[in-house]
Amino acid sequence: MTMNIEYAKTAPARAEIDALSGPTVVEFGTDWCGFCRAAQPLIAQAFQGHGAVKHLKIEDGSGRPLGRSFRVKLWPTLVFMLDGQEVARLVRPGDATEIRDALALIDEPLAR
Repeated sequence: MTMNIEYAKTAPARAEIDALSGPTVVEFGTDWCGFCRAAQPLIAQAFQGHGAVKHLKIEDGSGRPLGRSFRVKLWPTLVFMLDGQEVARLVRPGDATEIRDALALIDEPLAR
């Protein structure tokens, strides 16, 4: 799967996220967030070569239960999951290398 470019307005239930198999990145943010927009080129660069990783891009905000269940405080927050379990988390990533390193934790589990 390739990187999603738009935030989904409706979020899946937490149980659906926890039941996902394989590598997944759940990204929380909004289209109007400056930090989120600044991070998009970095995220896109890091996702190159990680086509097997599911990317769920979820619009977050006050009263949104999925973001609250992950205790999201700042945007963008990227939660790196493998088989429904959180492996790593990045908040407001500053470069593609840190995103790539976190992706390697879930996309290449045999390398750990």
